Amino acid sequence: MRYTSTHWGIYQLGVDAGDAADGVPHARPLAEDDDPSEIGLGLGEPDLEALRIRHPAVREGWLEHGPGGTAPGQRGSERMVEVDWDTALDLAARDIDRVRRDHGNRAIFAGSYGWSSAGRFHHGQSQVHRFMNCLGGYVRHVNTYSLGAAHALMPYIIGPMKDLMADHTTWEVMAGHTDLFVSFGGVPRKNTQVSPGGVRQHFTRGGLSDMRARGTKFVNFSPVRDNLEVPEAEWIQIRPNTDTAVMLALAHVLVTENRHDRAFLDRHCTGFAQVEAYLTGQAGTPPCTPDWAEAISGVPAARITSLAREMAGSRTMINMAWSLQRASHGEQPCWMLVTLAAILGQIGLPGGGFGFGYGTTNALGSPFPRTVGPTLDQGRNPVEDFIPVARIADMLLAPGGTFAYGGETHRYPNIRLVHWVGGNPFHHHQDLNRLERGWARPETIIVNEQYWTPTARRADIVFPASTALERNDIGFATREGHYVAMRQAVPPIAGARSDYEIFCGLAARLGITEAFTEGRDEVAWLRHMYEEARGAMAQTERPLPDFDRFWEQGLVQIPREPKPTVMLQAFRADPEGHALPTPSGRIELFCEKIAGFALPDCKGHACWLAPAEWLGAAAEDELHLLSDQPARRLHSQLDASAHSRAGKVDGREPVMINAADAAARGIADGDVVMLSNTRGAVYAAAQVSRDIMPGVVKLSTGAWYDPDGDGRDRHGNPNAVTLDRGTSSLTQGSSAQTCLVRLSGPVNAAPAVRAHEVPALRRL
Repeated sequence: MRYTSTHWGIYQLGVDAGDAADGVPHARPLAEDDDPSEIGLGLGEPDLEALRIRHPAVREGWLEHGPGGTAPGQRGSERMVEVDWDTALDLAARDIDRVRRDHGNRAIFAGSYGWSSAGRFHHGQSQVHRFMNCLGGYVRHVNTYSLGAAHALMPYIIGPMKDLMADHTTWEVMAGHTDLFVSFGGVPRKNTQVSPGGVRQHFTRGGLSDMRARGTKFVNFSPVRDNLEVPEAEWIQIRPNTDTAVMLALAHVLVTENRHDRAFLDRHCTGFAQVEAYLTGQAGTPPCTPDWAEAISGVPAARITSLAREMAGSRTMINMAWSLQRASHGEQPCWMLVTLAAILGQIGLPGGGFGFGYGTTNALGSPFPRTVGPTLDQGRNPVEDFIPVARIADMLLAPGGTFAYGGETHRYPNIRLVHWVGGNPFHHHQDLNRLERGWARPETIIVNEQYWTPTARRADIVFPASTALERNDIGFATREGHYVAMRQAVPPIAGARSDYEIFCGLAARLGITEAFTEGRDEVAWLRHMYEEARGAMAQTERPLPDFDRFWEQGLVQIPREPKPTVMLQAFRADPEGHALPTPSGRIELFCEKIAGFALPDCKGHACWLAPAEWLGAAAEDELHLLSDQPARRLHSQLDASAHSRAGKVDGREPVMINAADAAARGIADGDVVMLSNTRGAVYAAAQVSRDIMPGVVKLSTGAWYDPDGDGRDRHGNPNAVTLDRGTSSLTQGSSAQTCLVRLSGPVNAAPAVRAHEVPALRRL
């Protein structure tokens, strides 16, 4: 049997002639996955193949005039000139060498994002970083758009996010023990379609179903109802970005009514005294009463009080969606989630404690063990310069400027060349008009890409990359219970090459072939990486077959853990013997180290700080825009597929709007509307609903950026208007969910969407 692994699932590939259409094998989900995603079933379909980059291409102005001198608007508007591989590789290698020689490796930004491949060898981020390290290094990014604030904060408070994510209590434990599940931001099953290295079994729908069958009560604090697929769940409407205030008020009730677990706080935590003083108003700020929280959040004070009592009398799991920390002061809900769970005292108990992201990726709550997988050694980067990932526009627009991060002050490097492999910054980043201005600054931008994405259109040199079906690889994810032999199913389209082959071509021209390849071709690397992982797994009770047997059988399935996981159970039982990797070894409700930074926007404990933009300070006609993960694609991947397009309205992304807000503006379902603010504007199709609270609209991310001449996006990309500002000076995460807009329409003469058109090309 032949398999491939995608972010959305493992698929069996038909090999009979009747299973193939236009030479592309038919994909079927694994039979054992009872809730498979439809996203990956369209791999290789004609609409996607029409957008493939078939030959290396160079921007016409760059080809004629050389690097530098790019005016705003040139990248993305000029014709691309198709050239042969030798010409493209020569041009790219020559300019990489020029920048290194004239400006040093500190002038090169190796941009990438980790979702480019479910295969562990042809993983764009690993490939470009290894290549650049062989050349002497590059400016890197740290953290992710998804979890920027949490990645930077949580090590101070309780431990690294990667460890917490791998240690989450399993669904079966919650089904057996959780009486009350309180979620801030729901449990959006659409998000759990994915895992970075592939999905063997999807667990969220079954996990929620099992909890419902036992009688678990669900409470959903959210501006939208449909992010928790539990019909009987209590929906408590809450103003966006105010969850911290409600959690503080819940904690206030627990403490003032003596319902908190003093023994747990004394033995397992530090800093409760400072938190208690803040909650009760002894620290010079108003007490965090339910009435105080109601004025901020709109949540009735009586319900806050009664829910706190229910939480204290039940085995309670408190969950928070990652979207909450992608907002102004996004650190605070993370910190307060842990603080509230600690005050309740159920951390480490079966079915109790907290969950940081049930409903984000499939792996959270997985019953499969944390296992070791194959990785490509990226080498060592001698360049010290870095940026938090969401600060790319700042870096490009303000070279030499300073930024605060982690209690220190850093300086932005002067980037002359960008090499981007995998990912689409014109999807991920905020305030895309601002990024467009920054993108014009580097002298050269090189992109490896499979499709004519907005990023590929804005490159100077584009290398056509192969897809997962067109190369050999190994699929693996830490808690997904599998190793997949991703054997090549079809030949690469036209002139496409794998990222490894592209970098081999550049390495040969720059004299680093031996360092980059270590004498291995694709299959030799796969064998080497697999055998390294096999050696590590041999030390466990889950030995792997040798490479040849693995490659032949196609799929190795790791059995479930014999004992289900309860997060932080060992720490609860023995906090000294299983100390946390925090400064104190305990949960830091008050952190001396963060307090010592004396930051104006991140204190020493969780607290309420008003967002930069929010409904509490909005004009009468302003609405709060939420930009969530789409249901029919991962980020912007496969946006042109039939499955993705089926969710659009006349080719445009829908924006959910409350029925009362729509009626007040004369908007009907399906009307084209415009969302705008001082940063930009975006057209979308109205989706009138009662599943979203008044004053809030929701436009999912991932529609390929398609601006008109005035920078108004025609397709429905919310990042045309979102806020490009760091969450705080401690973490500098993305603040995408902090965004006010005005909505107007109907727009009777909306411009045509052109996002999925191939750019103008000519052959050299």
